[in-house]
Amino acid sequence: MYRLWGKIMIDNQFRSDYVFELENGDIASPSSLKKGLEFLTLHFDIEMPMWLSDNEKDYARFRKTRFYNDHFIETIDFDYFEIEVIEDKKKKRDHHR
Repeated sequence: MYRLWGKIMIDNQFRSDYVFELENGDIASPSSLKKGLEFLTLHFDIEMPMWLSDNEKDYARFRKTRFYNDHFIETIDFDYFEIEVIEDKKKKRDHHR
């Protein structure tokens, strides 16, 4: 299962958050990320942000990334939009054995 947590943040507080779940999704799959990002932007009624090199680095290293005003064509009314992969703790423990 692939779960992507989307958060709209203002003054380091949640304005809104939602978890996208994809039953047959793979954490390493670009298509799972794309589906999750598309769903979350529709859910929050925001435009699709531009995926820049800083997003690539953060997502690859931490499985999360933030989108600020410069990631959007239109001006945003929040500080940033963050996405974060939620890993299944059981699978994570099994992986380290």
